Amino acid sequence: MSPATILVLAMSMSMDAFAVSVGRGAAMGRPRVSEALRTGMVFGLVEAATPVIGWAAGLAASSYVEAVDHWIAFALLGGVGLHMLASAFFAREEEKAPRGRSLPILLATAVGTSIDAMAVGVSLAFLDVNIWITAAAIGLTTFIMSSGGMLLGRLVGARFGRVAEVVAGVALVAIGATILIEHLSA
Repeated sequence: MSPATILVLAMSMSMDAFAVSVGRGAAMGRPRVSEALRTGMVFGLVEAATPVIGWAAGLAASSYVEAVDHWIAFALLGGVGLHMLASAFFAREEEKAPRGRSLPILLATAVGTSIDAMAVGVSLAFLDVNIWITAAAIGLTTFIMSSGGMLLGRLVGARFGRVAEVVAGVALVAIGATILIEHLSA
């Protein structure tokens, strides 16, 4: 996987956390920088861990699905991308802007937004990638985007987060399609 693809993947995986962070920032009014960094840290750590968990599960199953691994990667990435698109277009506003400031609520939100990264991790097990570099890129990107999203949310409100989620969904579908096309044309 090229560095550019890793960057696009990391940004795509970060968009749902970014969208939630924008909503959190808008809901909190004027969050402090320390609150934004705390949110970024929690989202980044969780988002970095979940693809590794999915990757490990995918490796365990890889010998059984080697003949169709490109279809699995396409289905998982495409499915996650389509889910992000549906979420951006059809989610109710109160789902996008959680108001709780407690650590358990923040952690639950981070886990909820990172389930897609676990599915992507499963698909990465079927590709020739360094999961540690990819997971670190996803975690760092999520930290930056979530922290920035909190601060941006107090300026622009929750609506901008939906646009980011649409872009991320399209990018994931495109990555999945690229994997499928490359494998079928090889």
